[in-house]
Amino acid sequence: MTLAVDLSEAGARFLDATDAAPSRRHDFLVPPAPGGRFADTAYMAGNSLGLQPRAVRTILDEELQAWAELGVEGHVEGERPWKPYHAFLRTPLARLVGAQPEETVAMNSLTVNLHLLMVSFYRPTQRRHAIVIEDSAFPSDSYAVRSQAALHGYDPDEAVIRLRPRPGEDTLRTEDVLASLDDRVALVLLGGVNYLTGELLDIPTITAAGRRAGAVVGWDLAHAVGNVPLSLSEWGVDWAAWCHYKYVNSGPGAVAGAFVHRRHLADRTLPKLQGWWSTDEATRFAMGPVVDPVDTADAWQLSNPPILAMAPVLASLRIFDEVGMVALRERSVRLTGYLEALLDGMVESRPLRVLTPRDPARRGAQLSVRIGAGSAHGVCDRLRREHGVIADAREPDVVRLAPIPLYCTHHDVWRAAKALVTVVS
Repeated sequence: MTLAVDLSEAGARFLDATDAAPSRRHDFLVPPAPGGRFADTAYMAGNSLGLQPRAVRTILDEELQAWAELGVEGHVEGERPWKPYHAFLRTPLARLVGAQPEETVAMNSLTVNLHLLMVSFYRPTQRRHAIVIEDSAFPSDSYAVRSQAALHGYDPDEAVIRLRPRPGEDTLRTEDVLASLDDRVALVLLGGVNYLTGELLDIPTITAAGRRAGAVVGWDLAHAVGNVPLSLSEWGVDWAAWCHYKYVNSGPGAVAGAFVHRRHLADRTLPKLQGWWSTDEATRFAMGPVVDPVDTADAWQLSNPPILAMAPVLASLRIFDEVGMVALRERSVRLTGYLEALLDGMVESRPLRVLTPRDPARRGAQLSVRIGAGSAHGVCDRLRREHGVIADAREPDVVRLAPIPLYCTHHDVWRAAKALVTVVS
């Protein structure tokens, strides 16, 4: 159902002026807009790369100063010693994903974490070796699962089951996902929020069904963490991995995160690739030749933490702790619904079609819009140059608009909708 909405710029400014829970835009650095009409861009690409929190420069300067003043002693001295640095992220990260601290760890990059966790949790047999993913999964996920299947001696074209929407539809139905979970499936690895369509999958229902079917259920949460509330422990998710450079605003190529449910943590039979940071920190510097195992997610770590890459994640997690995912989700639903209503009201007969589900419970802070004719990159280039709107293109014809609740305003959303309709028309 389309909501009645004031389509004017004044209406957008009124919503911002009367918003009971305004954005935290002042905590972020917003790129300037070309052309001079607006000081800042309307930044709608935070589902690709989030904006820089102002606090990042301060925390990086603090770590650089510690390096300058302490040298190697910075590993064990200073306000935030480097040796246990990943532990500073553990509790706020657990809050963000709905987990216990011992179930979470910040490490590596997303695809590296997917592979490390599949070493433990993809244990195929001749009878049960299939991996279920979305047909529209992000390419790196597809490459990762195909290579894992091949590593175990299976034909990826046979072993990887790619789920497609029904003919004429753009998103998956939960019942169709469940119907795919037969006794061939060893691993379910789906995106919590699909990068292309913005669909939020029913994580608890799919997880429960997958485990009942005898499969291990993992999730790629790259587009879900910091976007929608998560309760990974309560939902019984076996494992998950994600990045922090999209909705968590921690910088390009930011250190990623991983979750392993506590029921697996003490299972010493799980195969793991190991490194120096996999061993118990109490005995790590005894320099023994054999890992002294720990019953936490730290057991999946390999190397010492990259401090200058972890510091921005810590700065961003502090903002999430201050605001809270419940409040962010409420604001996200309002902003995304406002964008949807504006496009409905402005489009009339123009060739724009929203792929993202209309139900707010089935989407995050994103609308994916099929533009019809023309190049998505060409449209996004004009949006930026002519209107000061930064959006994300997925060729051939999808423009993704992400009204990030931490820093986007109603006026940003109005500018984006108005500009898209103008450019496409």
